[in-house]
Amino acid sequence: MDQLFKKSFGMVAVSCIISCGTAQQKSKLEFNSNVFEKQEVTVNGAVLKIRAYENISYVADPVDTVYQKINVYIPEAYFEGEDINGYTAETAPIFFPNQVGGYMPAKPGTAINDGKGPGGGGPGGNRQTTIALALAQGYVVASPGARGRTTQNEQGSYTGKAPAAIVDLKAAVRYLKYNDRSMPGDASRIISNGTSAGGALSSLIGATGNNKDYEPYLLEIGAADATDDIFAVSAYCPITNLDHADMAYEWQFNGVNNYAKRGGGGPAGGGMPQQATVASLTDDQIRVSGQLKAMFPEYVNGLELKGKDGKLLQLDESGNGNFRDLVKSYVIASAQKAMDAGTDLSGLSWIKTGNGKITDLDFDAYVRYMERMKTPPAFDALDLSSAENQLFGDGATDKKHFTAFSQQNTLANGVLTDMQIVDRMNPMDYIGKAGTTISQHWRIRHGTKDKDTGLAISVMLATLLENKGYDVSLELPWDKPHSGDYDLNELFEWIDTLCKK
Repeated sequence: MDQLFKKSFGMVAVSCIISCGTAQQKSKLEFNSNVFEKQEVTVNGAVLKIRAYENISYVADPVDTVYQKINVYIPEAYFEGEDINGYTAETAPIFFPNQVGGYMPAKPGTAINDGKGPGGGGPGGNRQTTIALALAQGYVVASPGARGRTTQNEQGSYTGKAPAAIVDLKAAVRYLKYNDRSMPGDASRIISNGTSAGGALSSLIGATGNNKDYEPYLLEIGAADATDDIFAVSAYCPITNLDHADMAYEWQFNGVNNYAKRGGGGPAGGGMPQQATVASLTDDQIRVSGQLKAMFPEYVNGLELKGKDGKLLQLDESGNGNFRDLVKSYVIASAQKAMDAGTDLSGLSWIKTGNGKITDLDFDAYVRYMERMKTPPAFDALDLSSAENQLFGDGATDKKHFTAFSQQNTLANGVLTDMQIVDRMNPMDYIGKAGTTISQHWRIRHGTKDKDTGLAISVMLATLLENKGYDVSLELPWDKPHSGDYDLNELFEWIDTLCKK
């Protein structure tokens, strides 16, 4: 690589967490600046020349040679001493979008749409378009692939069960930091991005930086000798906190006994969404819903979260309290923002207004307006039918339960997975944990029409982060369904504000 773009040794301090071992392993992880393809992307009518470094293995000992790859895209201007949007080769942030949907395996995203569908498999928008737009913004883009819940080796053993996906993304971060001095882009300014399960993984990267719980897995695949904390997190509708998501879902939807279930595919299934079917909960499902709802207050109260007024956020046995008020306040703020932008909400009788302001809304009526999508339990299905059951299997067993409630009430003789593995997949368990470097900046978006997981999941995550002193932006965009990358101008403005301080 041109000497002009080499970084000085003093720019980035790297703490060695694991050793790759042999010199041969280390050579496998060195970024080769001479192996690239020149590409052009068109953004808003303008042609942007880029260098594409594609299908790079980010680990020395890959378990899977298809998914443990990363694509790195760099504007050609940075090799010619030019700047874009005020960024240079040395100061450009690294945008780190994953393509994961439904905890399925995902290949790296590409800068040029190959015509085979949106964004390499990620839900809620065209990640390839996102990559092109990010490049035009002046960012270096590094899009990692990752193993998923269905990944198997030639012997038929499952190799992508939890926590494989987060281990892979951590290894990709380490690769970028390990090679920071030999490629454009500032690896101290990595901003992750993901939607749905990808949003959960984006959150998990940000919440678990450098924690030693993941070290044995990283050592096994030959991850680079570098740190894995990141600068900032962008998470759209994160399907996270899975061991408490069933409770949160029923706390929100209990009493809504009709549901419109997606007919396969879509964000949860990794394919194109099909027409939903409308059905009613059975008596047994209604009973389970009530049981799960009743369990949620104890969990919320045990978190000892505090509101902006300093008071503990609590729920009573009926599920009412100031935590519910907090969730409701985010919905009101969303409706107000929509109304201020010209959206006509007059047809929604459950919204009360006065003098151009929303004064109140009937939260129960709003939930009925949302509609239920999933049957209880929404995530740890009693018959082991959910994507998350498959996520928490192991090398020999495809599906397992991951909550004590579902295992005790199993309809499929399901066994309980190792609960330490469940912890590895929950960012809530690492925020405030010793030996962990948490991202300083967080942007979380969950649409008010998104019923893939409960609103409380993102509210709890954001509130815990705020309580620990981190910079958090949480919004529930009005009437947005389960999706992501729908407000890229605002996302990029947020990134620029952080990186140009």
